[in-house]
Amino acid sequence: MCTSIYQIAIDGTHMLSRTMDWPSLENAPIYLPRNFKWQTRFNHHTYSNEYAIVGGGNYRGMRANVSDGVNEYGLCGQKLTFANGARLMSERNADKTQLAAFEFVLWALGNCRSVDELIEKLPQVELMDDTNSDTKYGYPELHFAFADKTGRIVVIEPTQNPMRVIDNPLGIVTNSPHFEKQLDRLKKYVEFSPAFLRGNVPLNTAKVTTGSLSGKSIPPGSYSPGARFIRAAYFKERANQPADESESLVSSWRLLDGVTVPKNTDHQPTYSVYRSATTSESRSFYFQAYNQMTVTKLQLTDNLLKRTTPIMYEVSNQPHVIDLNHSGDLE
Repeated sequence: MCTSIYQIAIDGTHMLSRTMDWPSLENAPIYLPRNFKWQTRFNHHTYSNEYAIVGGGNYRGMRANVSDGVNEYGLCGQKLTFANGARLMSERNADKTQLAAFEFVLWALGNCRSVDELIEKLPQVELMDDTNSDTKYGYPELHFAFADKTGRIVVIEPTQNPMRVIDNPLGIVTNSPHFEKQLDRLKKYVEFSPAFLRGNVPLNTAKVTTGSLSGKSIPPGSYSPGARFIRAAYFKERANQPADESESLVSSWRLLDGVTVPKNTDHQPTYSVYRSATTSESRSFYFQAYNQMTVTKLQLTDNLLKRTTPIMYEVSNQPHVIDLNHSGDLE
């Protein structure tokens, strides 16, 4: 599951937000410093990240996980479930960077400054199944969204080797393979701009549809990947362009409301255990667990960059309610 939404504010702020749909809350805000060392579960090779990261994840000893985050150069990344779409590799190759798929965001944010640099390095990376791994972890099917300060946003799919890169000026990602088919189905609900149809949308274009809905269908209401893709795109294109980072956060949260999966364990095991957003310019990470109802912010400041040890922050997954009867104002 999971839904990703990218927004560009009037002042040039770039924000990449998402829901994390999973059976349980396993991530929290984390800081990983420069030169952070970790071992891949595939072959226990030790990597040392060049760049610091803040984001949502966890770590223990030499094992680390980053599901979404931003690094010190403003590169933002997310991993999302990719149902029946991944083509993982099996054979060991000492000349390649071989990772479990769920480690790719950790590696990318730790070693790339921009989307362009990440694309340049993709041929050296292989995402591995556990056929020949040191530890068993199954066949994790994931794909990835990355964006940076230039306004370029891409989807990276492990459907081939090297991995496939798709420019995504629409800025929406869910979980289905065949990205082009999802865009084609979306034509039933929106009218794409001529530049989008030609495939030459300029960077930092906030809207890629004309705004005309004449004769178009109403988006579906289910929580399937296809329905969430349509709904997220439809409402993002209709929403006001946010002015700045603060408005981008509010807009992202309201758009994510429309694709947030409620807890309904009698019918399905996954729900939106948290939502998050990253901002390239301020290097900020916003986090809200399912029960939290308030937003936690972690910014990769120059002062935080001086820290040489990782931090995993404890965030209460409980609602915080302002009780006016006990605030003193009514007494």
